[in-house]
Amino acid sequence: MSWPSAGRLLFVNASQVVTCAGPPRARRGSEMADAGVRTDVVVAVAEGRIVGVGSLTEMRTAVPKATEIDCRLGVLIPGFVDSHTHALFGRARYDEQELRASGLDYMEIARRGGGIHASVKDLRQREEGDLFDLAYGRLVRLAAFGTTTVEVKSGYGLSVDDEIKSLRVIAKLASQLPMRIVATFLGAHEIPLEFREPAARRAEYVDLVCEQMIPAVAREGLATFADVFCETGVFSVPESRRILQVARAAGMRLKLHADELTSCGGAELAAELNATSADHLAAVSDAGIAALAGSDTVATALPGTMLFLGKTAQAPVRRLMTAGVPVAIATDFNPGTSPTVNMPLMLTLGVSQLRLSASETIIAATTNGAAALDLASQTGQIAPGHSADLALFAVRDYREIPYWYGDNLCAGTWVRGKACYTTHLGLT
Repeated sequence: MSWPSAGRLLFVNASQVVTCAGPPRARRGSEMADAGVRTDVVVAVAEGRIVGVGSLTEMRTAVPKATEIDCRLGVLIPGFVDSHTHALFGRARYDEQELRASGLDYMEIARRGGGIHASVKDLRQREEGDLFDLAYGRLVRLAAFGTTTVEVKSGYGLSVDDEIKSLRVIAKLASQLPMRIVATFLGAHEIPLEFREPAARRAEYVDLVCEQMIPAVAREGLATFADVFCETGVFSVPESRRILQVARAAGMRLKLHADELTSCGGAELAAELNATSADHLAAVSDAGIAALAGSDTVATALPGTMLFLGKTAQAPVRRLMTAGVPVAIATDFNPGTSPTVNMPLMLTLGVSQLRLSASETIIAATTNGAAALDLASQTGQIAPGHSADLALFAVRDYREIPYWYGDNLCAGTWVRGKACYTTHLGLT
C-alpha cells in the first residue's frame, strides 16, 4: 500500500482544536486538567511538523500555498499514543474468555498451558511473513481509531530465535507503515514451559534472557525498550532487576509490567531503576505509589485489561495523581486479556472506571503516553516544533470522544503530516 506524502497543510474549520500544549514532559496532577482546548483556530503543518496554531490569515502567511484540509466542524486532537501493546501475535484466544466465565482465573489458565503459553506455541510455528500480515492489519485498525504512535512488544517467542524473529517483524512494520512504531523486547514475559520443570530450570531461563537474548537484540539494534512481567508466579523482583540492569547496560531503556494482580514490589523496582514507565498497577501498594511519586516514572493504566478479565479493581489512578505521579492510559492490546484496538474506549473507561475528566483522559492518552515512551519532546501535543501527529473526530465537543463509548468516530489520522487513515467524509 502507498501512503500520501507529507506537505504543507492547513487544518481548517475544526470546531475545537485540543492542543494539549505545554512543557514537553509528562504532566502531573492539576496539569492534566487543562487540555488546551481552542476554538476558531487553524493548525499549520510543513515538512511533517507543526508550524503554528492561530487564525486562518496568520497560518496562511506562515505556510503559503498549503493544501487546506477541511475538518468540517470536527474536533482535532494530537494522535493517540498507545504506549503498551502486544500487537504481534498469531491466533486469538477466545476460548480463554469462556474458561474465565466458568470460574478459572488468569494464573490457573496459565498453569494449564493456556494464556501466554498458548500464544508462544502458536507464534513459534509461524513464519515472519505470516506474523507481518497479521500485525499489519491490526496496526491499520489502531490508526483507524485515532492512534498515531504505538509501542509493540515481543514476548510470545521466549526463545532466542523466536524473539529475534518477532522483533525483526516489528522493525519491518515500522519501515512500511506511516505510524510511529516503538519496539520493546519482552523476552521476560513468562517462564516458557520447557524451563518450568524442574524448578531450578527457571534460573537457566533468566540466564538465557540475560546472556543470549539481550546481546542478540542489542547487536541488531532491534528494541528501544526492555520490559519484564514482574509478578507473583512470573518474574520476581530480584530476577526482574537483573534482567533490566543487563538490558540497560546493553543500551535499552526500561519498562515494567508491575503489580498487575498482586502487590509484589514492581512499582518500587520501577522507581528504583528510574524506568520510563510502570504499567498495569491495579494492585500497587501505598509504598509503591510513594516510590513512583519520587521518580520520573510514568504510571500507565490499562483499564481495558481489568474490564475484560472481569475484575472490579482498577489501577488507583486518582490516588496516583494526587501523589504527584504522571499517569498514562493505553490499550494493552493482546490476544488474551485485552483484544481491542479502540483507544477512545480506553478514554471512556478512564472517565467511567478511573473517574477522570475528559481532559485528563486525553492528556493521559497523548502527552503522557508519549512520555511513557520518552517521546514527549516529539509528539503528544499540537504545538510548534512537534511532529504533525493528528487525529480528527467527527464530533463537535472533545468530551464526546469518551462519551460515545465503543463507537469509532475517528475521521482521519496523520503521522508526521502524512495521511495514515481517512474516512469518506469529504476530507481532502
